[in-house]
Amino acid sequence: MKDLKLAEQRLKEKNFNLLIVKDGETIFATKSQGIRGLLQAIEKIGKQLRGSSVADRIVGRAAALLCAYFKASSVFAVTLSEEGEKMLKENEISYRFENRVPNILNYKRTDICPFEKHVMKLTKPEEAYEKLKSFIDSQN
Repeated sequence: MKDLKLAEQRLKEKNFNLLIVKDGETIFATKSQGIRGLLQAIEKIGKQLRGSSVADRIVGRAAALLCAYFKASSVFAVTLSEEGEKMLKENEISYRFENRVPNILNYKRTDICPFEKHVMKLTKPEEAYEKLKSFIDSQN
């Protein structure tokens, strides 16, 4: 839990959207929004993410499944959705949060976040990773 507190503190102090700590060291940090940061961390760091502590501004089902994909040990969310919480529990990832919301919305707040829609029916972290990666790749 020491790493999780450190990740939370650094996330807030430095105004990052995502910060990952392992063994007392920041191994990834970004100010980019959305799920892209987690996907970048997976591609850049890979298996070294296993056992890390993740601090993220927004954690929904998509982010929770990605954390399960690389086997994070703990997650802090400023905002956590009910579906995100469900996925963290199902994947036995310890977590803390400041605010819980029913759903993660898109930037305009008019509908459910598109990343959440892509993984709405998925429960396997590997499937979620592949689907989200393909979706992001198709946007570039």
